[in-house]
Amino acid sequence: MRILVTGGAGFIGSEYVRMLLGVPGGGAAGVPAVEPAVVTVLDKLTYSGNLNNLAPVREDPRLRFVRGDICDQTLVDEVVAGHDVIVHFAAESHVDRSIAGAAPFVTTNVLGTQTLLDAALRHGAHRFVHVSTDEVYGSIDEGSWTETWPLSPNSPYSASKAGSDLLALAYHRTHGMDVVVTRCSNNYGPYQFPEKVIPLFVTNLLDGDTVPLYGDGGNVRDWLHVHDHCRGIALVQEKGRAGEVYNIGGGTELTNRELTARLLEACGAGWDRVVPVADRKGHDRRYSLDISKISAELGYAPSIDLDSGLAQTVRWYRDNRGWWEPLKATGASTDAA
Repeated sequence: MRILVTGGAGFIGSEYVRMLLGVPGGGAAGVPAVEPAVVTVLDKLTYSGNLNNLAPVREDPRLRFVRGDICDQTLVDEVVAGHDVIVHFAAESHVDRSIAGAAPFVTTNVLGTQTLLDAALRHGAHRFVHVSTDEVYGSIDEGSWTETWPLSPNSPYSASKAGSDLLALAYHRTHGMDVVVTRCSNNYGPYQFPEKVIPLFVTNLLDGDTVPLYGDGGNVRDWLHVHDHCRGIALVQEKGRAGEVYNIGGGTELTNRELTARLLEACGAGWDRVVPVADRKGHDRRYSLDISKISAELGYAPSIDLDSGLAQTVRWYRDNRGWWEPLKATGASTDAA
């Protein structure tokens, strides 16, 4: 099997590549039996793409790396040819950046996905796995979203992802392409770019700095270790039904204030290091995924509980300053909880 992974040098994509090639960053068991002959990574290496994320598998003869933009039709056509499966991670994904400027999000997330879908259609790819987010559902006060919940995105980022989801599903319905879509909750774990809340807070606290907390800290998120997310994607790649959407969640909801408390404790810091900041525009109040579909159909269940996952993540950032310090030195944008 020849697998093309777009965005494979990013946080989640690189975990998927390491997992496919037998080096899971999360260290969890239970990886589905996907056995690739070739794994090709197509990545533009924007600020959040990092070849160091692939260092553990760099010498694997099955790995091929191509630097390029998923909006480049000529390049995409060349790269897609000959691949059996496309797993599409490549995206602009930072909500605050999308609020400051939406154009790159629409271009990459919508037009880039369309470019990939067209190439997959031309070359007869056997399966197209489109990796998306629970943010396309909007915000939910009670209960949890099922895969049939109406889409109601509230940020330019989530709107662009919703558009790409609908495009992918339309190619299944119009052309009969074997397309599956996954929607995940908030990911955390090793190799996450330090603009996101958990690595930002951990690295700031390890350096003795303060951390920002949005509004009243009452926004609720479900937290999913990146390795569990990639296990779920692999299950969908292997056994998911064409034309279907599968939610992948972690099963642990926390307010941002509760998350902050856990990170403070893990880093040996106190609340004097927390600085309240004005709330984000259009800040979704609560996310909650129903994962009964992927559990019943494909046997998915999270394997890494939040306490052990956070402890492992903090250890990783403490032990790998050489990975994240250069990224923060470049003035990476920051997120708040």
